[in-house]
Formats: sequence, C-alpha cells, structure tokens
Amino acid sequence: MTDSTDHERRGVMGEELTLFRAEFNSSIRIESRPEHLTADPGALVLREVVERLGLGRWLEERLLDPRDPRLITHPFVELVYTGLLLYAQGWHDQDDADALRDDPVLRLAVSTRRGVSPLKMRPRDTGEPLDKNPAEPDGLASQPTLSRLLRVLAGDENRAVLHEALLEVAARRHRSLRGGHRQRYLTLDVDSLPIEVHGEQPGSAYNGYFHARVYHPLVASVAELGDVLDVRLRPGNAHTADGALGYILPLLDQVEKKLCQVAAVRLDAGFPEDELMAALEARGTRYVARIKNNAILNRMALPYLRRPVGRPPGEPRTWLYEMEYQAKSWSRPRRVVLVVQERPGELFLHHFFLLTSYTAEEKDGQALLEMYRERGTAEGHQGELMSVLEPALSSSPRPKEHYRGQKPKRRYASGDSFWINEVILLLNALAYNVAHAARVLMELATREGWGLGRFRERVLRAAARVLVHGRRATLILGRATSPYWAALLPRLRRLRLAPT
Repeated sequence: MTDSTDHERRGVMGEELTLFRAEFNSSIRIESRPEHLTADPGALVLREVVERLGLGRWLEERLLDPRDPRLITHPFVELVYTGLLLYAQGWHDQDDADALRDDPVLRLAVSTRRGVSPLKMRPRDTGEPLDKNPAEPDGLASQPTLSRLLRVLAGDENRAVLHEALLEVAARRHRSLRGGHRQRYLTLDVDSLPIEVHGEQPGSAYNGYFHARVYHPLVASVAELGDVLDVRLRPGNAHTADGALGYILPLLDQVEKKLCQVAAVRLDAGFPEDELMAALEARGTRYVARIKNNAILNRMALPYLRRPVGRPPGEPRTWLYEMEYQAKSWSRPRRVVLVVQERPGELFLHHFFLLTSYTAEEKDGQALLEMYRERGTAEGHQGELMSVLEPALSSSPRPKEHYRGQKPKRRYASGDSFWINEVILLLNALAYNVAHAARVLMELATREGWGLGRFRERVLRAAARVLVHGRRATLILGRATSPYWAALLPRLRRLRLAPT
C-alpha cells in the first residue's frame, strides 16, 4: 500500500512536488507545481497597445540589426519588446529576464509568432535532443542577449530612432483619441532631472546641488497629455541649461509637425539664457519661465512687498505687477511679471518673477501665472517616470571574464557605456509612454484618476493563470482584478491608429 505522504508528493504528471504543511494550520499544504501561472498579465495589455498604435512595425522598419542572420535566435523586435515590457512591469534588472524566462504571459507578449507556439519548451539539461528547429526562441532572451541588444541600440542611428519613437507613440495615441486631428495649441515642458547612480559610470559625477553622484538628463513632456516626448542623457555636472538650445528647437519642429499646430515652451528657472530666449523669439515661439531672484530683481520688487491696510483674510492672496527687466548678459529688455504671495500664518510676503515673450494683450499676468502653474502637472508625470519605473543606469565598461563557464577565446571592446545608459533611459521613457497610454484608457473607462503606480499594481500586476487548449491560450484573472479589466478591455478594443 502506498504511503499517503509519498502519494501527495507526486503530481498528476508524475513530477516530484515540494510539499509543505503549515504548522499554524495543518489543513494548509504548499506545493511547487509547474503551472502556467503569472503575476504580469498586464504585459498582454501593453503589447496590445503597442500593436494597435503600430509602434512595433514602425520600430522594425527603422532599427538596424547588424547580427549575422545565421546566428539569430530571437528576432530583433522581440528583444525590444522584452526590454520595454519588463521595464513597464517593474523589472529593472536584466537578470530578471532569466528568472522570468518561462513566464507564460511574458513569453506570449514579446513574441511575434502566432498561436501558442511561444509557450512550447525544448528539453533543458536532460541530454535529450532538441527540437527540429533549435533556432526557435525558447523562453525570454537571456541577460547576455539583452546586454548585446543595448549595445546595438547604443549606435547613433538606433538611438536617433528611439528618440523619435517617444514623440511618435505620443502623437499616435493622441491622434487615436482625436480622430486623426492635431491639437491647436500645446505647451512643451522642459526640465532637468537627477538620476542617482552607484559606481563609476562614465559621465556620471558628483553634483553639489543634489548631494549625490548623478546623471543630469534633459526631459521634455506635455502637461496636457502626460507623455514624455524626449530625454537626453547629460553628464552629472552639466548646468541646467547646457545643450538646451540644440535640444528644444529641433524638438519643437517635430512637435508642431506631429502633435499640434502651435507649440509654446514652459521652462524652469535654470534655463533662461539670452541665446535660448533670442532663438525662441526669432522662431516666433512663445515661452514662459521662472527667473531666479537676484539683487536687482529684489530691489525692483521691494516697493510691492507690503501688505494692504487691514486685517489679512484667512485665505492666501496674490498680487501681480507688470515690469521690464534686462540682465547684463541679455541683448535687450524683456517682459517680467512680479508675483507676490501672502500665505496665512507667515510673517513675510513671498515673491518671484515670471519671464515671458507673451505680450500683456496676449496673456495678462493672471493668465500667465495659471499657465506656469500647469508646470506642476508636467513635473508629476516626469516624477512618475523616475519613481515608478526607476531607471537604473548601471552600464560601465567591464570586459567579459567568462563565457559559459570558461574564459572567452576572444575579447571584444566594450560598448560606449554612456550611450548604453542613454538607451536604458530611452527604453524606460518609451515603456512609460506605453503604460501611460493604457492608464489613460483606464481613466476614460472608470472616469477617475489613476496614478501610474496604482495602475500597475492593481491592473497590470496581478495573479492570473494561462489555460492552454489546442491552439488557444486563455488568460484567467483573479476576482480582485477582473472588474478593472472588464472596464479597460472595451476601451482597448476601440484604440485604433488614426490616419495622418
């Protein structure tokens, strides 16, 4: 007679199971069984967004793949999908691809093959012969393969494609919601963000303002839409405005070609420099920027830093004053608006200046202040990119010490780590735009706001099971997640790439 404990340790297919009985409740048993389970069902939603916007075909037509076709296992676009979906789902380390190699949803989501063939597995470490087609992908790409992908994408031509892809996916998503029409006016928000790194990554440096070793990239986004339109990696000791002129002007041309008819620019206090402002004025582009206080500006503001007679109300008050100012480095005087703020419970008034090329007839002081305050929305979206996706820029030149457990017969020069880190940042920004597109559909479906972190944790990351029957794979969701998907999927079904 077979012992009951031994019988419990043997699965239906005869595989040995790891059985554990909980001490606190003997009715609970835990076993390890090879099931088609996943915690990343949202990867299918994100891949569907990519497919319906035509982004995959767009990338495949433009990215250069220098690999020898005889040695290729994973198609190039599948590798790009793997990077995008892993970043979007919160997997920051390339080693995660090895741990998630057999995840059924990720295998289906990154594959360009139809049916359930992406779920087929070849024998591993058994000494048995492989399938007839050993070049067919068997699971997700490994960490070394993804590292080689980054090296290939770091080339000038491929990096240019990734830069363009950020604006392309934003434009396609926006057109899909507006029936193919561009918006009349949009405002481009440009800022610089610190990305802290650990180690000696090329180009990183200690920045005294942030008190950390960082990269200091430029980021452009649109508050009205929430998309990131471009990112450019810079050394950690770069000044806020370094490279801004060559960054903003070409981007404005593309924004007005693909996204809107007329674009304005909103800038932080570190950007106003005469060369940039003069170039925007010559182009006819309106801008608004905060300008740093200095001794001259403080003297100009002094006569207005007095409270009116009478008891102050319990609500904050704001006063606006039109002025003209010319810094020593400027070629001409420009319009500035003094903003004086009274905050309840504070002894002194606060003040700052807004610099603009708008005339008072085009935008008075109040309208200008309201326009500048929209910058907070853009900063929130840029903050989601940094806090939710958490780009890990960790590439540094390290020669390969081993290959498949042995010393390599040949050593190849390391890729340019600075540009590889920019590729990592670009892929994270592209993953953000794709996840944001899905998040916007969820907001339209539920008529409520969704933070990207909340959307990922409640909708994209959840327990699910893949049931394979014949040539079909069915995703079965848990009770807690299915109501969200029931609301989201009809919106996803209506997402279509509108004609240009």
